[in-house]
Amino acid sequence: MDLSLTEEQGLIQDMAKKFAETELAPVAAKLDKDGDREILLKNLKQLAELGFMGLNVSANYGGSEAGVVAFSLAITEVARGCASTAVTMSVTNMVAEVIQAIANDEQKQKYLPKLCSGEYPAGSFCLSEAGAGSDPAGMKTRAVRDGDDWILNGTKMWISSAEYAGVFVVWAVTDADARKGKGISCFLVEAGTPGVTIGKAEEKMGQHASSTNCVIFEDCRIPNSAMMGELNDGFRIAVAELAGGRIGVGSLALGIGQAAMDYARQYTTEREQFGTTIASLQGPQWMMADTYTELEAARLLLMSAADQKQKGLPFSKQASMAKLFATESANKACYTALQLMGGVGYTQECPLERYARDVRITSIYEGTSEIQRVIIARELLQEIS
Repeated sequence: MDLSLTEEQGLIQDMAKKFAETELAPVAAKLDKDGDREILLKNLKQLAELGFMGLNVSANYGGSEAGVVAFSLAITEVARGCASTAVTMSVTNMVAEVIQAIANDEQKQKYLPKLCSGEYPAGSFCLSEAGAGSDPAGMKTRAVRDGDDWILNGTKMWISSAEYAGVFVVWAVTDADARKGKGISCFLVEAGTPGVTIGKAEEKMGQHASSTNCVIFEDCRIPNSAMMGELNDGFRIAVAELAGGRIGVGSLALGIGQAAMDYARQYTTEREQFGTTIASLQGPQWMMADTYTELEAARLLLMSAADQKQKGLPFSKQASMAKLFATESANKACYTALQLMGGVGYTQECPLERYARDVRITSIYEGTSEIQRVIIARELLQEIS
């Protein structure tokens, strides 16, 4: 098995690393503190200009055609610099991918170039609701046919990038009599459409610069041409795209965990206790050895899932395994890094407390760790049924 990167993948990884180090890391603390939207939008535009907003999108629509492995590598490097920027990049890429996968050509020509070029700063998924997070099939948002239009009513919750998204991919029940999960359709709704209201940003524990809002649809009229894919086939689309999104979130978590451990590792070589550096003591050495081993295992799981998806092979189980292990390992890595640094790691003088806050959500959004275990177990049992 050849685990080496192609020349293109290596160049994309290096480009993302350089951008994260020079543009993102220096402003990450400021973005965390005051959520400066102007800085965030400038960086998102630069990422689009580098080709990072459509990494797995055809060049016919302005994408980079770099593939899923390159997407994972780039997200990891960007997350090392700023998790808030990385999650916006990840979701926008997934919005572009779902449009490429199921939209008609007119829809692709209309929206993909705007996402890939940065004309739209971001794209958003409107799937989750207050009573339909881990169980999205239980959504209550309705789309009712009215002549040549659809009327949307409902509220979506925890929508990343809603404040500055140019287009929303919205799921709604179109057949209330169908059994659960079978009467759901998917729509493309542009920002600024009458009847769409963006609620106030959630005051979150971490990833402060990434806006997270409710999106309210009140008698929102959209044309029939806004439907993406087949009528009542939307839930299948959502399940498929969530699997791809898990590669993105796992890669994001990996980047945060790596950044935390790299910062703490350097500190252990400089901090002295008991007449020697912390790095020379066996306890901290074993903490570093175990954590870096787990992060490397997470990286390999992510690469395997990305490779499976890129080859067009089944990858749902692999994506869930990678997301589960990477996010749990990254959470542990951030706390291990903080422990290695002691009291100073708990202060805002160092980025460790920000890493710990930013990483916590990764084992919750795009499917909790508990949901990943359900998916993995279900697929394992299906293999022998």
